[in-house]
Amino acid sequence: MKLVIRYLFLIGLLPQVVAQNTAVLDTVAMVSLEEVKVSGLRVNEDSPMAFSNLTQEEIASRNLGQDIPILLNYLPAVVTTSDAGNGIGYTGIRVRGGDARSVNVTINGIPYNDAESQGTFWVDLPDFASSVSSFQLQRGVGTSTNGNAAFGASLNLLTQAVAAEPKAQWSQSVGSFNTLKNTLQFSTGQFANGFEISGRLGKIVSDGYVDRASSNLKSFFLQAAYQDKNTLIKLLGFGGHEITYQSWYGVDAATLKNNRTYNPAGEIYSPDGKLTGFYDNQVDNYQQDHYQFHWTQQLNNRWDFSLGLNYTYGRGYYEEYYDQWADENINFGGDTSFDYLQLAALRIGDTDVTATENVQRKWLDNDYYVANLGANYQNGSATINLGALYSQYIGDHFGELLWAQQAGNVLPRHRFYENTGTKIETSVFAKWTQAFSSKWIGYLDLQVRNVKYEVVGQVAGPAPFTVDDQFSFFNPKAGVTYRASEAQRFFISFARAHREPNRTDYENGNPVPEKLNDFEMGWRLQQSNLQLQVNAYWMAYQDQLALTGALDAVGNPIRENIGNSRRIGIEAEAKIPLAKQWLWQPNLALSRNENQDYFFERDGQLTHLGNTQLAFSPAVIAGNTLVFVPSTNFQVAILSKFISSQYMGNIDSEISELPSYMVSDLNASYRWNPKKWVEEVKLNLLVNNIFNEQYVSNGYFYTYDDDGSNPGQTTTIEGAGFYPQAGTHFLLGMSLRF
Repeated sequence: MKLVIRYLFLIGLLPQVVAQNTAVLDTVAMVSLEEVKVSGLRVNEDSPMAFSNLTQEEIASRNLGQDIPILLNYLPAVVTTSDAGNGIGYTGIRVRGGDARSVNVTINGIPYNDAESQGTFWVDLPDFASSVSSFQLQRGVGTSTNGNAAFGASLNLLTQAVAAEPKAQWSQSVGSFNTLKNTLQFSTGQFANGFEISGRLGKIVSDGYVDRASSNLKSFFLQAAYQDKNTLIKLLGFGGHEITYQSWYGVDAATLKNNRTYNPAGEIYSPDGKLTGFYDNQVDNYQQDHYQFHWTQQLNNRWDFSLGLNYTYGRGYYEEYYDQWADENINFGGDTSFDYLQLAALRIGDTDVTATENVQRKWLDNDYYVANLGANYQNGSATINLGALYSQYIGDHFGELLWAQQAGNVLPRHRFYENTGTKIETSVFAKWTQAFSSKWIGYLDLQVRNVKYEVVGQVAGPAPFTVDDQFSFFNPKAGVTYRASEAQRFFISFARAHREPNRTDYENGNPVPEKLNDFEMGWRLQQSNLQLQVNAYWMAYQDQLALTGALDAVGNPIRENIGNSRRIGIEAEAKIPLAKQWLWQPNLALSRNENQDYFFERDGQLTHLGNTQLAFSPAVIAGNTLVFVPSTNFQVAILSKFISSQYMGNIDSEISELPSYMVSDLNASYRWNPKKWVEEVKLNLLVNNIFNEQYVSNGYFYTYDDDGSNPGQTTTIEGAGFYPQAGTHFLLGMSLRF
């Protein structure tokens, strides 16, 4: 809170020290300085790797409250998921079959992936897309970046640039499931001496498609900036506070068929097993605040320099009611036992009490510090990018007993486990791009990354949890691009990547780092009437930490080292003007994703399954956008996505299959300029799933051995859960720009 007050005080002082008249500076210089701080992490048309760019303007008509993964849904090889079923709350993204932990995300060059889990939790940054000027999604290993290694893709976000003119905008959206979004944005414009102040406040609420899957999301973004011809300095504060009712349990196949919106979270049973209601505060409550400082300096016409500093403070909990009957007859988790809760023995009369219904809060309180440096050199034929990063993460994990039906002599907020995780990372990279002639361009990228991860304490159970690992990784990348003409480029590249296990991996086994060799080749065509990119890849993994389909007690995906595996595929995307008023944007990803020589213990016997399909890796992902623009003020688009069937586990079990689905959305936008009081008015309509497809985009799969039903015989039991997505639903938005 003190940091926020100090930051707001600083923002309040700035207008008093700047001139009140505005001046428009060199637009090209402004843009180039904005991009310098991420230029070492981003790629361009001469780079030998596959990527897609997306601007804020391209998603503006769909930015009505849904999360960033949903807004990126129509990019090639992308699959998105939503726990609540309507794209608000907890959402996820997969690229080339790799889940969110395989997608490296940076914001202004600062790592956003959680250091311990390696995941990205976009629910903690609601409405953040409104403050992002551009996205770049690199598929495969991509170029060296900051933070966790990219094992499927890297996503680079650049926040809003310094505005030359003052502006204010109010946006509101309403929609299905009582969804409401309000966003207020402003900028002072750039004053004559180079200062600018801008910001955003937002709130999103929604009941969700799934029962009780509600979201209450608040967000802020504040920026103070100074810019002249050679210098850009930014101080940013942004973050969000989310309260979401838990909806990560999913439903079984029978419930999916008969009551697809059912949410088992918070079930309360009578002693004889009758469902009597639901706990009303079964919520995830978390706040995450980010503070960044960026200094970009053009030293001369060849060298530029950038410094980035970051502090992230996250704190919150998920609260859960544990019903004793459900724990002993359905879940078998032991969460109601005195041993689990570290409670002293209790005897009432002649009865020993060993379990109790209870409410727990499991907390995470973390601090994340980052410093990175960048330097770029360019002399016409050669470009050199240098980068260095240091980060430290400290995460305190602990559980509190909030209430218990029978607990004896126990103090309020009894803490029944606690552990602290510390992760320190240092990395350096050097990239060299050299034009050897007007046709040939070479690329070399060398990165050294060092990671030290320690955990000391207990995890829920309670059970001792200790990690003390240190890794050093060398990640080389090289490629060549051939300019066949001004419009055409061919490329080929190789990249080597290593990645350390995450916290959940350590909790569930004895993992080792995974390794990846990524071979890429492709062709780009950029003409005024046609843009086309086609690329092929071969990703060969060693000891891949692959998803098993199972979830742990708090909904984290469980992974395991699986030996050798591979992903082979072809991707294509295009922008094709069909006529003066029509634009067609198709994309297609075809892939083969395999475990090689996979073994599985079934019915007590180790069984060789041969080559099996990797979990959550559909062979066909196709996107299509058809845009009709009859006038400069109106446009309408049909957006479609097809995902082929996929398995949620690695043993090709029919029970684990997610059926294929195709979903289409309608997006329309109209604007006009009243010229009185309001500069511009925009109306946006988004109708999701216009054909009311009853589909499932995500789920989980598990197996366990039953050796008690038939003595002397072991039987492997399989089970699955599914996350249903909403049928036809809409969002209607209006924005006023002053």
